[in-house]
Order: sequence, then structure tokens, then C-alpha cells
Amino acid sequence: MPSQSLRETLAINIRLLRNRDKISQEDFAEKCGLHRTYISDIERCTRNISIDNIERIAKAFGVPASDLLKEDFKC
Repeated sequence: MPSQSLRETLAINIRLLRNRDKISQEDFAEKCGLHRTYISDIERCTRNISIDNIERIAKAFGVPASDLLKEDFKC
């Protein structure tokens, strides 16, 4: 069985963390200094996100950026 792509893993982990924190895409985007549609695109795997924005998102969640790319990430 093929594993998921890094883009899919990132999308899943962002959604998990956002749901854990009970925060909307709009509120989370504001916290990161990004646009809500950008966060939506990331979660739908339609956006190729930069390393800089992965770092911004990780900081907003208070986790290491590398955790966002772990398939077995537990939040």
C-alpha cells in the first residue's frame, strides 16, 4: 500500500491540530498571518506551500515544523 504524499500528510496534520485547538480556518489564518483561502487550499492539498509558511504554521501551533510532516503525528 503506497503511503500518502507529504502534501497530504501536512494537510491532515494541520486539520488535526486546528480541530484539536477548536479554531476556524479564518481564525487560524489570522494567527499565522496568512489568508483563510490559503489555509483552505493547504488542507485540500491544492496549494504547494513554502518552507517559510510551514514554519509560520508550526509556530502558530507551538510544534516543531518537522512534526507537521510526520505520518504518525499524534497531537
